[in-house]
Amino acid sequence: MRRSHLTREIVEIVALTLFIFVAIRFTVQSYYVKGLDMQPELQQGTYVLVNKLAYHLHRPERGDVIVFHNPQNTGIDLIKRVIGTPGDTIAIDGTHVWVNDRLLNEPYITTAANPLANRWTVPPDKYFVMGDNRPVSDDSRIWSYVPNDFIIGKAVLVYWPFGNYHAINTYSNLFAQVKSNR
Repeated sequence: MRRSHLTREIVEIVALTLFIFVAIRFTVQSYYVKGLDMQPELQQGTYVLVNKLAYHLHRPERGDVIVFHNPQNTGIDLIKRVIGTPGDTIAIDGTHVWVNDRLLNEPYITTAANPLANRWTVPPDKYFVMGDNRPVSDDSRIWSYVPNDFIIGKAVLVYWPFGNYHAINTYSNLFAQVKSNR
């Protein structure tokens, strides 16, 4: 009798552990920031927590920092800031970015730099992303849009190094001033 009780408890503990592991694996993910593309917000070598369920209820919004599969090599994941959503018109010159004819005042960048002036209209189910460190960022200015189904989730929290623990700012007040073209 006592032995079957112990076996039952072990099976319950293993089942609960597996359930928790699977639940966590499908809802959050850790992402290691490689490169300088997102400085100063995200330094190389930091770890961020990615909410994989964030976009099951709503679409990414301008200002969100997202982790996604690289459209040029889906085996590599990248992290960038959403600048344009489906239907938006993005225009850049050497130092400025406009979304739907609204000039962005981007406090999250330290050096405004765009190699070529250009204009894009974001197609349905795609997003225009840019790194915060514009002079070195490999982003939509170079390789175009991120398809919705390439998005892994929303980066929400820097958790390592421990002294740099903070929520990732999406600058929602800045992007709320941009009117939608949809």
